[in-house]
Amino acid sequence: MDVKIESSWKEHLQAEFEKPYFANLAEAVRREYSAGVCYPPGSLIFNAFNQTPFDKVKVVILGQDPYHEPGQAHGLSFSVQDGVPFPPSLQNIFKEIADDLGAPIPPSGNLTRWAQQGVLLLNATLSVRAHMANSHASLGWQQFTDAAIRALATNRENIVYMLWGGFARSKAGMIDRTRNLVLESVHPSPLSANRGGWFGQHQFSRCNAYLQEHGITPIIW
Repeated sequence: MDVKIESSWKEHLQAEFEKPYFANLAEAVRREYSAGVCYPPGSLIFNAFNQTPFDKVKVVILGQDPYHEPGQAHGLSFSVQDGVPFPPSLQNIFKEIADDLGAPIPPSGNLTRWAQQGVLLLNATLSVRAHMANSHASLGWQQFTDAAIRALATNRENIVYMLWGGFARSKAGMIDRTRNLVLESVHPSPLSANRGGWFGQHQFSRCNAYLQEHGITPIIW
């Protein structure tokens, strides 16, 4: 199957595109997008991969599935398009960055600027039906995105994996902690963050310190 995705990722994931599950997944996604409104726009489903080539990945931030309200999702986990109000989780991410690094709250929640610095903003499920969280979780996306994580874990090292919440933390077993840094915490959503374990973790400064220790340019958060 000829999938339109950034060339270095295509090379590492080509075997997935040839498997029966991916053909079934592609057909299921086409049906969903034909039957009603889905997010992100079809051209942005692989935006995380297209913005952050395989060999440029420094950090992985794993989300569960895209935002499901109009104008929000554009293929990057936790990110919203310019001019869209910050969802609660993103508000808490920016608050923690401000406390950790002293960086001001940015005017836009568009995190393309992170992706282009090497932050892979990957949702485990890459599409969703409008107004219905996790509605595409059973289509087969997770087999594909797990393969992407394994490809990084096998072929790259000195990557920082930021795993927030139980779902993301369940992926930790795929990552060799002797060759990478894994930062785990509760999810930044108010439901979790306000109970403790999100604020004050200094994940963003710890991430940058690790990158610098390994001769890698830190992220401008």
